[in-house]
Formats: sequence, C-alpha cells, structure tokens
Amino acid sequence: MSSFQNPPLVMLHLGLGSFHRAHQAVYQQALHDAGDMRWVLAGGNIRADMAETMAALQASGGAYTLETVSPALERRYQRITAIRHIVPHDAALSGLIAVGADPATRIVSYTVTEAGYYLDAANKLDLDFPDLAADLEAARAGRPHPYTPTIYGALTAILRARRAAGAGPLTLLNCDNLRHNGDRSRGGLLQFIELAGDTELRAWVQANTTSPNAMVDRITPRPTAEVRARVLAATGTDDPAALMGESFIQWVIEDRFAAGRPAWETVGVQMVDSVDAYEEAKIRLLNAPHSGIAWAGTLVGTTYIHEGTQNPVIRRMAHDYVTDDVIPVLSPSPIALAAYRDVVLDRFGNPAIADTNQRVAMDGFSKIPGFIAPTFHERLARNESIASVAMLPALFLAYLQRWHRGQIPYAYQDQAMDPAVAHAICASADPVAALCDCVPLWGRLAGDARLVGALRDAAARVERFVQDHKA
Repeated sequence: MSSFQNPPLVMLHLGLGSFHRAHQAVYQQALHDAGDMRWVLAGGNIRADMAETMAALQASGGAYTLETVSPALERRYQRITAIRHIVPHDAALSGLIAVGADPATRIVSYTVTEAGYYLDAANKLDLDFPDLAADLEAARAGRPHPYTPTIYGALTAILRARRAAGAGPLTLLNCDNLRHNGDRSRGGLLQFIELAGDTELRAWVQANTTSPNAMVDRITPRPTAEVRARVLAATGTDDPAALMGESFIQWVIEDRFAAGRPAWETVGVQMVDSVDAYEEAKIRLLNAPHSGIAWAGTLVGTTYIHEGTQNPVIRRMAHDYVTDDVIPVLSPSPIALAAYRDVVLDRFGNPAIADTNQRVAMDGFSKIPGFIAPTFHERLARNESIASVAMLPALFLAYLQRWHRGQIPYAYQDQAMDPAVAHAICASADPVAALCDCVPLWGRLAGDARLVGALRDAAARVERFVQDHKA
C-alpha cells in the first residue's frame, strides 16, 4: 500500500459494478484531467462475482473505456484511469480490509441498492435473511462470512482493522438510490456491530466516522458485447471492461466528511447541507416511473425501457403520475420539477441505452414502500386524489400475476420478496385487496379503504390497457 501514501489519498469503493465505474469514477477522472491528483480510487468486490470484468480491470491496471450516449444519439468515448488499485477478491476480504485500514484511505464508499440494507419498515435489521444471519454469526467470531458477506459484515471487518491500526477517522459514503441512504446504512451498520457484541467498535464508529446522505443519478445498463464492439471500432481498443451510460450525470452529497474529500464541487458535484429535496425528486420523478414503465412494457411484450417510454399510453401514465400526484406534494422545491420530469422522460426514451425491462423491473417489494407509498401517504393526508399514483402498484400487481403464472419472459429478481407471500397475493380471491393488505408494502396504510378503492380502479385501467395492446 505504500504507493497510496504521501499523497495521494484514497477512496475505497466496495463493488466495482457498472454504476460506480460510470459515475463516481468519472467525477474523479475529471479531477485528474484538471490536474488534481490528490485523490485516487481503489476498489474491489465483497463477493466473488464479475470474474471476467475483474480480470480485465486487473490486467489493465484499473483502466477501461466508457461510452456515453445522449438522447440525440451522440456517442462519446472516454478512457477512465482514476481507479488506481484493483483489489483481488478473497474469501476473508483481506485485501479490502488492508486498504480500508490504511491511513491513506479516508473514504470508503459503496452501492447497497434497496434490498441490501436488510431493514424492515421500522429500520431494524431483519435477521430472517439467511445471508445476513450467517454474516452476523461470522462477525461474532471476528471475521466476515466467506461466502455471503453483506455490506455490514464487510464494513465491520474494515472498521475493526482500522481501529486496531489507529488509522484515524473515516467517511462512509453510500452511493445508491435509497432515501436517506447514509443515515439508514449507518443505522443498519451500528445495529449489526451491536448484535455482533462489539460495543467498543460501535463507540469508535460513532466517534470517528460520518455517513453523509447522497443522491446519485446516471442510467447505466449492464455492459453487452455490442458495447465492446463499438468501443473497439471507435477507439481501436478491445476492452473487455468497457461499459456504456447515458450522457446525463448527477451527484448531490451532504458535505459531512470525517477526514477530507476530493474537490468534487469543482467538477460538477453539488455539495449541499441537506440532500432531502434532491432525493425526493429523483426517487419519485425518476425511480418510481422508471419501474412503472418496466412493468407496463413487460405486460405488453416489449423488451426495453425506451420502447415502453415511446408508447404514448405508457408515457402518459408516467407523466400523469408525476404531474398530478407527485409535483404538488414536493412543491415548493429548489428543483424545477416540471422541467426535471421532462428531462427524465427524454432520458428514458433514449434507444441507444437499450436498458431492459428486466433490470428496471426488479425489487418491486422494495420499491413500492421506498419509492411509491410515500406519495400515497402524503396525498391522502392532504385529502387529495391518488388516482394517478395508483397506476404504479396496479401495474406491479398485473406484472406479479404474470410472474405467478410463469408468464414473465425473464427471471424476476426481488431480494425483499417472500415468494410464498407473493404467490398467495396472486392466488387470493381478491388480489387487489390482498396486495393492499400487505403491511411491508404499505405500513400503516395497509388495508385502507381509500387505497383499495384507488387500486381497484387503477387495476381495471391496467387491464383495459393490456387488452387494447392485444388487439
């Protein structure tokens, strides 16, 4: 690790998937391109996946090519070299632990995604998840689980080593879409450490780390062979780690760092006191309709998000949901919400992204309570209509019923879903009422007659929509 000291300083990212390499690494590259080399990135995976990509990154010293595509189909190619150390995976996470415990490392970042928090509706760790329970048992023995490490087990191992090394304060920076992601992941981590019986580490973490909330945005589909071929044709480089993303990019971070940070504000990152308004806008105006378009598109036989967005009926559903039900409850806002809505829909309609319904449709049992239910709660608290927002869970229910019958043309992934519960909802005499009775989805609103009535009306509209597209 000596190459990381005196300077540069290091931000270690856990999980070298496409999003990190098309987002955080791009901002760090912009700093390097401007001559600011004070910080570099290191990264590795906590589980043994992405073997081909990881091998390619190790062979290239962390360098890869990013293709970006605008809604006008303008393609640009950029060589990213900001990731200076690729940490090989091992079951004990020894490489990641060593980097995380090095005094030169001042930030550990990660992308958890909705289901990776293992938190219930009360933000308590749900030990019914086998991988979380196994990781906790391993943490009690002083190590991460060799086969099913969670973000909490990995961070606990890193923080134990850092405390023992006297390596100093650390920022834990979450880079995903969940509301209050820094606060929630920190809460889960502290619970995990407490359940592991390490009270001294818990006190050290509270005193020596910060967990800023952040909002991230860039559509980044899974890389395909076509991306690699275009990169080769455009640049002459055959890059197995090449990837593609849209031209739009945004990062908003609360400026609460324990041991310094890169000068991100000089390359377009918005450093703010509170990320709340930006989170809400993205979650409700982008993430929620994104999923709705994926569910609707699957119902009418399309494969890609842009196909659904270009369908005038589906686009109108998404537009009306935002305009009728979301913008009123988020106003006033520091963001021009109507303009943001239009930009989002234009981004979704970009055919070059070729983002799949399969990727976006996943994790509905996390997305309804996280992305969609809050609008129901707020509209009803104001005695306002929920007709437009009701279309989203109605689309999900129709989608879920297709899944129940084995009619989804791809594997549906949902880490928060109990398949037995989902099948029971679909098999019930009244699936709409059964979905509305599901407390993990709706919290205190579960079973509310207003919810049931709105979803029943929306389900009828969805059925007519599907029938019209069969004609």
